[in-house]
Amino acid sequence: MRRCFGALLSAIAIAGALAQDELPQPDEGEPLEIEPPMLIQSRGPDGLPEVPVPPLPVALAKLEGDLAKAKKSAASGDRLFKAGIIAKVDAENRVLKVVRLQATLATAQLEEAKSKAVEQKSPAADDLEAKLDQSELAKVEQAAQRAIKEQQRAELEAALRNLQRQQKLLALGSGRRADVSRAEKKLAELQGAGN
Repeated sequence: MRRCFGALLSAIAIAGALAQDELPQPDEGEPLEIEPPMLIQSRGPDGLPEVPVPPLPVALAKLEGDLAKAKKSAASGDRLFKAGIIAKVDAENRVLKVVRLQATLATAQLEEAKSKAVEQKSPAADDLEAKLDQSELAKVEQAAQRAIKEQQRAELEAALRNLQRQQKLLALGSGRRADVSRAEKKLAELQGAGN
């Protein structure tokens, strides 16, 4: 029995040595095949993944698609809350996401309009065309300002609701003072930025 076991161990050692010589060696710069690629390449200062900014037409189309999805999600949020499937905070966050995406889309549209206006400026341009471009640019700029103000208002209201929730939880004994102070700090930051 010991001879069979010894012979088996010898055979395994020899097979392992032969197999090791036949295996290809990985390149220095490439990760091993068994290592999965990193899902999040880099993170920004706020801890969220940094996303490369695509060219404006692609970014606008993506933002419009994201906005449409967010609107559908927000529309179903109230129904899901009433059914008890999601929390009220989640339903409110869905609405807040729509407002944020609208502000981002309006800002991107403003940047695209400004870049088009710069491209179209030429000495031979008609005065009428220049006036029309300026009026369109002014309309887009006003829409972007309205969307940004709406975003600031919505975020301020959300921070106020969060503070009230945290204070109520603390009063009931299931909240923490740190959560209340964090909510107060966030509300103060938003109020300071709005003024």
